[in-house]
Amino acid sequence: MEQIKTAYRTHTCGQLRMADVGTKVTLAGFLENLREVGANLGFAVLRDFFGLTQIVIETEEMMTAFKALNKESTIQVVGVVRERDSKNPNMPTGDIEVLPEALTVLGRCRHNELPFQVPRSREADESARLKYRYLDLRNPEVKANIILRSQVVAALRAAMIDQGFMEITTPILTASSPEGARDYLVPSRKHPGKFYALPQAPQQFKQLLMASGFDKYFQIAPCFRDEDARGDRSPGEFYQLDMEMAFADQDDVFAVLETVLPPIFAKFGKYNTASSAPFTRIPFLEAMNTYGSDKPDLRIDLRLTDVTQLLGACGFGPFEGNVVKAVKVTGFTATRKQIDKLCADVEVQTAQKTYWFRLDENGELVGGIAKFLQEKKAEVVAALGLEPNSFVGLAAGPLLTAQKTAGVLLKMAAQLAPQHFNKETYEFCWIVDFPMYEMGEESGQLEFCHNPFSMPSGGLEILDKAARGELDPLSITADQYDLVCNGVELSSGAVRNHDPEIMVEAFKLVGLGEEDVMKKFPAMYNAFTYGAPPHAGIAPGVDRMVMLLAGEDSIREIIPFPMNKSAQDLMMSAPSEVTQAQLDELHIAVTATEEEPEA
Repeated sequence: MEQIKTAYRTHTCGQLRMADVGTKVTLAGFLENLREVGANLGFAVLRDFFGLTQIVIETEEMMTAFKALNKESTIQVVGVVRERDSKNPNMPTGDIEVLPEALTVLGRCRHNELPFQVPRSREADESARLKYRYLDLRNPEVKANIILRSQVVAALRAAMIDQGFMEITTPILTASSPEGARDYLVPSRKHPGKFYALPQAPQQFKQLLMASGFDKYFQIAPCFRDEDARGDRSPGEFYQLDMEMAFADQDDVFAVLETVLPPIFAKFGKYNTASSAPFTRIPFLEAMNTYGSDKPDLRIDLRLTDVTQLLGACGFGPFEGNVVKAVKVTGFTATRKQIDKLCADVEVQTAQKTYWFRLDENGELVGGIAKFLQEKKAEVVAALGLEPNSFVGLAAGPLLTAQKTAGVLLKMAAQLAPQHFNKETYEFCWIVDFPMYEMGEESGQLEFCHNPFSMPSGGLEILDKAARGELDPLSITADQYDLVCNGVELSSGAVRNHDPEIMVEAFKLVGLGEEDVMKKFPAMYNAFTYGAPPHAGIAPGVDRMVMLLAGEDSIREIIPFPMNKSAQDLMMSAPSEVTQAQLDELHIAVTATEEEPEA
C-alpha cells in the first residue's frame, strides 16, 4: 500500500472526499491560484503530485497571509474538511474544501512573474518550457506523460522477466565503433590522446553475452548518438528495450514482442484498439512498391500504383524516361487551395515536385495535368478504377525517388481524406527481407544498408557468389527486420552473424578485409572464433513507444529533461565550456569555438 502520510501531510491534495468531511487534515503542495472575493473571503487552489484541493479563506488574517505569497510557493495548510456549496464535478476533490486554521510557508517563490502559467505551460514557447522544465513538469498534463513512461518501463521489465529474460547492464564507457551514427567521445585522462565512446547501442556487448553462454538478455538501455533531432528522435541520448536470444531465429524474436507489446498497448495506449498477433509481415521491396516507405502506416488504406506505362508517354515532360507512381484517393473533396498546399508540403519534405488531376463529379478529368490525359481519358479511368470525385496524386523520377515521394504524398493526402485514415488505433507490422547492401549516396561505393552484423540470407554461399560476380551484391537480403507502428519505426533487429568466416566475407564486399574486421571489432571477432551460438535480437525504442502510447507528436513531450532540436540542454546550459585546467589535464586543445549570438 502506498505511504502518503509524511512529516508534512496527513493527506494528499487528490485524496479527500465527502467521507472526510469534519476531519482535521494537513496538506502540503504548491499554491496554484488565489482568487480574492473580499477582504475576508477568497479561494486558493493547492496542488501536489496527486491532485488539487480548494482552500476556502474566511478571515482577513488568513487572506493577508495568502496574499503575501506568490504563485507556486510551497505551503502547508492545516484545516478542517467541509462540504462545498458549489461543487465542481470536473475535479475528483470537487465535493469538498478545506477551511484553514494555520498556514506555513515551506518554500517561497520569489518571483512575482512566472515564465508561463504552470497549468497552461504547453501553450508556452518550447524554449521557455525546456529552460524552466522544473516548472513545466508541475503541470499535471505534462507530468502525466512522465508517469506513463515510468509505468510502461515497469511493465516492459516485468513482461521480459516473465518471458525468461535476464536483465544485465552493459558498459557506458566503451570503444568507438562504426555503427551508423557519430559517437560521443570521452577523453581519457590516464591515456592521453585516447578516447572512450558512449555506446550508440549495446550491440556488441549483447552479442558477446550470447557468446558467453547467456540465453536471454535484456535491459532498458541508454544509447548515445550525435545526430540531428526529429519529431520522433531525441538528439543525444535515448532509451531502448534491448534484447537478445541465443539459439533463436527471426520467428522466435517476433513471438516475444508479439507477446509483450499488445498487452502494454492495450493497457496504456490512448487508443482502444490495436493489431493482435501475429503482426503483418511485409517484405521491404513490397513495402516500397505498395506504400513508398519502409515505415508504412497501416491505418491508411491508400496504396501506390505504378502508372509508368500508362502515363510515361502522355506528353508531360517530367514523366518522360522516369518511373511514375500514383496515389488514388476516392471521395476526395479538398479544395484547389488545399491541393496546392498538399503539393507544396510534399515538395518541402522531399525536395521533389508532385503532380495531380481529378475526376470531377461529372466524370471529367480536371485540374493539374488533366490536359495531357484527355486523349486517353477512358484508358486512364479504367486502369485506375476511377469514380467521380477521385483525386490522383503523382510522383516521377528514378524508382526510389518516385517511391519515396509518392509515399510522402500518400501520407499527407490521407490527412485530407479522413475516410481513408483510421487514426484511433495501433497498427503493427514487420518489415522483413531488407537489402544487405546499398550504394552510398556520397561515396558511390557498396555499403552496408543497415546493421553490418546481420546474417545475410543464404549465408556464406550467397556471399561467395557475389564475390565471384555471379550475382549483384545489391540483390542480397539480410535476416533483418523492423517493427513499425502507425508509420513510426519502433525498432530494428536481426538474426546476427555469429560466424567469423561469414562476417569477414560480408565485410570484404564493402572493401574491408579480415584485418579491418579484427581491428574494428576485436572482441566480437575473437569471441566468435571460440564458437558462438546462433542468436537474434531487437531493440524497440522506449521513447518512441511512450510517444505513441501518449498520442504525442513530439518525443520531447515524454522525456523528463529533453534537449532541444540543437542538442542543447537549456535548463543546465549544456554543452558548456570547461576550464583551461580541465583541458590541460586531458591534453586537449580547443581549436574552434562557437560564436556567441548577437544580442
